[in-house]
Order: sequence, then C-alpha cells, then structure tokens
Amino acid sequence: MYQYDSVDKTIVKERVAQFRDQVNRHLNGELTAADLQPLRLRNGLYMQIHAHMLRVSIPYGLINSTQMRTLAHIARKYDKGYGHFTTRQNIQYNWPELADVPDILDELADVEMHAIQTSGNCIRNISSDQYAGVAKDEIIDPRPYCEIIRQWSTLHPEFYWLPRKFKIAVTGATEDRAAVQFHDIGLEVVHNNANDIGFRVYVGGGLGRTPVIGKVIKEFLPREDILSYCDAILRVYNLHGRRDNKYKARIKILVNAMGIDRFREEVDAEWQFQKDGDLKLHDTDFDTMAAFFPPPAYEDLSDGDERIAKWRNLDSRFNAWYDNNTVEHKQAGYRIVNISLKEHAVAPGDITDDQMDAVAEIAEQYSFGEVRSTHEQNLVLADVRQSDLLEVWKALDAQNLATANIGSVNDMICCPGLDFCSLANASSISIAKQINEKFTDFDELYDIGEVKLKMSGCMNACGHHHVGHIGVLGVDKKGEEWYQLTVGGDASNNAELGARLGPAIAKDKVGDAVSDILHVYREQREDEERLLDTFRRVGVDPFKERVYAETN
Repeated sequence: MYQYDSVDKTIVKERVAQFRDQVNRHLNGELTAADLQPLRLRNGLYMQIHAHMLRVSIPYGLINSTQMRTLAHIARKYDKGYGHFTTRQNIQYNWPELADVPDILDELADVEMHAIQTSGNCIRNISSDQYAGVAKDEIIDPRPYCEIIRQWSTLHPEFYWLPRKFKIAVTGATEDRAAVQFHDIGLEVVHNNANDIGFRVYVGGGLGRTPVIGKVIKEFLPREDILSYCDAILRVYNLHGRRDNKYKARIKILVNAMGIDRFREEVDAEWQFQKDGDLKLHDTDFDTMAAFFPPPAYEDLSDGDERIAKWRNLDSRFNAWYDNNTVEHKQAGYRIVNISLKEHAVAPGDITDDQMDAVAEIAEQYSFGEVRSTHEQNLVLADVRQSDLLEVWKALDAQNLATANIGSVNDMICCPGLDFCSLANASSISIAKQINEKFTDFDELYDIGEVKLKMSGCMNACGHHHVGHIGVLGVDKKGEEWYQLTVGGDASNNAELGARLGPAIAKDKVGDAVSDILHVYREQREDEERLLDTFRRVGVDPFKERVYAETN
C-alpha cells in the first residue's frame, strides 16, 4: 500500500495542529459553533442527534493491520467500543467528544490515516473495487490510479469549495464492483484498438434526492490524461454548478440541465488548455505508483487442498462459509475471504474494538497483514491460502465474524438512520433487525440466492436504496415512520434504478413486504435466475400485487 513520505506526514500533522487550535478556540468561546462548522466538516466531523460523528478516510478501502489496531484503540478509548463501516469504504465513530477529536486525529496521523475531505463540498474519498489486485476478472490494478487521483485531489485549492460534494470511483475489472456509473466521475478501464490502456469516463451519476445513472462523456481516455481530464470536468462544474440551492448543486443536475453533448463540449474546450501541461502523466509516474502495490510473496501452490475438501464434507457450517464468503483468487492456491459484518444481532457495518483487533491478528497471520473495507459494509482478507481457510474460519467464527451470508438478503446495506443521523426521517437499523428475524433459516437464504437489499433512512440515500435489488427508503408521514419499496435496482455494469412498488407502507409491515417480494420471486423464477433476472423478465406488477394485497 502507499506509504507516506515526509511531505505527506508534515501536511497531515500540521492539519491536526491547525484543527486542535480551532477546537480550543471554540471551546474557549473565541469561535462560534457557526464559525467552527465549516472547519470541522473539512476534518470529517459531523454533529448528529446524540453526539458528534467522526468519519475517517480509508482510501480505496485499504487498511494494514497496524491501522486496524489503531482503529480498535480509538473505538475503545474515545468511543463506545465500536466503529461503523460505510458504503464509501470509510469508518465512522458515533460518540467522540469534541475535545478529544484532535487527539484522535493525531493518533490516526501516526499510522498514516486522517479524516481530511470525508465531508464538505470537496472531492471525497476515492473508492474502488475491494478485490483490486486479486480479482480473476481484473484487467489492471486500479489502486495506483486511485492513489494518483487521491494525491492530486487532496487539499486541491481550486476544488476545495465546490458547489457540492464530489465523488470519484475507479474500476479495473470486467465486473464493476465499484458502482462507477453512480459517481460524479466514474472511470472504467478499457483498451482501444491498439490495446492501449485507458478509461471510459462517466459523469453526472449519483443517488440522493435525484438518482441519475452517469452518462458516458468519453469512450476512451488515455491513462496519461486522467488528471487533466478530471480537472477539466471539475473546472466546468465549479464554474457552472448552482450554488443557490444545495438540492440542485450536484454535477448530475448540471449535466442534465446542459445536456451531455454541450457539457462535453465545455469540458473538451477546457481540456485543450491543459491536456499537454503539468497534469500530463507519464510511464514513470505509473511505474512509481505501481511500486507501492506489488503482489505479495505468494507461494507456488496447487489449486486443490485435500484437507479443506475433507472439512467441507464434515462440517456444514464451514462448507456454507466457504461457498458464500470466499471467492476465487487470481493466484492458484489462494482465495479471497469476505468477513461478514452482518451478524443477526448487530447493526449492519458495525464492528467492536475486540473484533477489529482480532481481524488485525488474523490478517497478519494469514493475509499479509492487509484488510479491505467494502461498499457492502463488510471486510475482506484478500490473500488467504486455501490450506489456511479452516483456521481463518475458526478464528473469525470465535469473534462472530463468520456469518455465512455474503450476497444474501441478510447481507444488507444499512445507513445509521434515525438512530444517529440528524438528517434521517426514519429508522434503518430496526428495519434491518425486523428483516433478519424473517430470515433465520440459512437453507432458505441459500435457496433464495443473491439479493442485494439496500436501505436508507432518508432521501440522501447513504444506503444506496435506489440501486438495491430490493430498496427500502424511510419517509416521514405526519411524524410517523413509513417506508417506500423499490425492486430491480442494480449498481453493476447493467446499471438500473429500482422501480417503485407503490405507496409507502407502515413500519411494522416492511419485513412482511420483503418476504412477499421473495415469495413472488421463488414462484416466478426459471432455472438459475436471480431475483434481478426474474424481475427484468416479469416486471413489477406481480411483486406489487402481492405486497399490497398483504398490506391493505
């Protein structure tokens, strides 16, 4: 992973000292809460219902074991013993005291972490594929490109006060696991006819109040031009984006208002002034950055392992975990392990300090000391030898981190909702619990198969409900919590927004409605169809009829 140099360390440490002074001045009465607000937001600190929330940046989801132990220590010392992994691959702490935040940031800086630009109208954390570097379908490792963009965008003086927040994602594989079409800028690796590496560029994607699938602004952008072209897009947005209405300030609104053709013309005109300037990248730039992401010291192993095959036959729980929570690796003899943060009694994405310490220990022992965070609010051990899988499973199981539900309806995305967030209209965590209680039979979960259930407590869509195979959105109706349902959303290559089923339903009916949707799917499916496939074939009406027949 990328290692800070002396410049990086100085910048982050000086930023901590600056924020410490700002907090002290506020606590001493020299800075009002209104004066502090934009300063704390630039350091990842929100004010929520009960307390402050600190969001820590995890660039493209990569964490080493030392950093994971520090995250555990912060949860133990400064919070209530846990953290919450988000859909941006970051981690949040829900209970820090304002006076302690500079100390937290100082301890993060010691292990090359920070909270810079995890909030505010700036370029946010660069996200990517959690299987980067190890996926069987990978064309290029996207992490060096993510890091190049991260360094360019961090504390960028021109793009630090944009009309609204700005998100960039990069994918280097044939399967899009980074949802690039739902970002302000999405970069998808492609080759041209000469087999040169480049990127298909999407612009203006996003969820929230106005969900939009990104539009292709450039079919092939040579890799050496990624910074200059992103810079041109951001300049056009910074110039023309609305600042009078925050609900209409995102770049997706500007692209839709101008039309993609005119927007492209504006970007290309801007790009001509800088495409051959200082932002032009060269092979040495890519080689230098790629050197920070070398492949681990893999052993020359065979694919098969008789011991694992034996245990799969003897232990049904281990076999289910192997089938559902591990993924084929590009290196023979290794597998990718997904760590489920969706144990039934826990809010999705939450992890305790002890669990974080255990994950760090397991990573050191079995996965080259590295952990990944995912968009699905889980963790990944990317490089586990097949012969070690039984030991890894036992170690995770001892920490309640081996729930064999990856990809199932219980592996749901869930924002903090009304339990914590001051913007929320309704609870999300309680709905997750309600749905989990409907699906306690793992054989039933496995028969249902892949279901991406995503829920948000408000229209800001932090839970990505618009692109869930099943989406759940909390709404306020005269002070009561109600929920709208969608079916058929997809954040992968065949991006699609879910179709709304109908009117919002009462809070106590959501679990029943999800169950009804899945019953229709199981009745209607053909062969090996997923829920998404069946929905695309039969349409929304059968699901709507069943849900509203039961709720009316």
